[in-house]
Amino acid sequence: MAAKPKLWYFCGRGRMESIRWLLAAAGVEFEEEFLETREQYEKLQKDGRLLFGQVPLVEIDGMELTQTRAILSYLATKYNLHGKDLKETVRINMYAEGTLDLMMMVAVAAFKPPEEKEESLALVVKKAKTQHFPVFEKILKDHGEDFLVGNKFSWADIQLLEAILMVEELDASVLSDFPLLKEFKTRISNIPTIKKFLQPGSQRKPPPDSHYVEIVRNVLQL
Repeated sequence: MAAKPKLWYFCGRGRMESIRWLLAAAGVEFEEEFLETREQYEKLQKDGRLLFGQVPLVEIDGMELTQTRAILSYLATKYNLHGKDLKETVRINMYAEGTLDLMMMVAVAAFKPPEEKEESLALVVKKAKTQHFPVFEKILKDHGEDFLVGNKFSWADIQLLEAILMVEELDASVLSDFPLLKEFKTRISNIPTIKKFLQPGSQRKPPPDSHYVEIVRNVLQL
């Protein structure tokens, strides 16, 4: 029996959360090692396990993978969530990159002073409403299918749902002008593996709080 993938990161969302989402959606059980001290991080570096000196680190299939987008791409391909051909794959990549950009704005805002954080999060909501969500609403309207690409569940669907839920934590009414995205959210949330991941007690992480920010700062010496 193959070993479970092992994830090395902080006990919070950050750059690892989309990886957790993708594994969970694929129905893959995984283990986590949380970084809580500078010493843990320095040991990973000393042992040569962090290619560019950064986490996330994922152990899978006898490899130690770093760099978030590379990890996500590998997992999406491995678990048949990356399209049936190159044209579908590049569309999935485009949509996933777009939502990643939005979610990273949320992740970075947690480390800003209170006033700047509030402004940054307000900008996230504005960009979601005016730039990102209109694009996905149009995609769903134009092809009239249940999923974003090829009428088949993919990494793009997983990541869009993650982004929607993240922005809804900032503004619960953010989808009020996007009826197709509302339906999409309900539809994808009810896929059994995702429904399970959304239940309390799963490995999904909560929004970043001051404790998480303090640990990250201490470990990375920010």
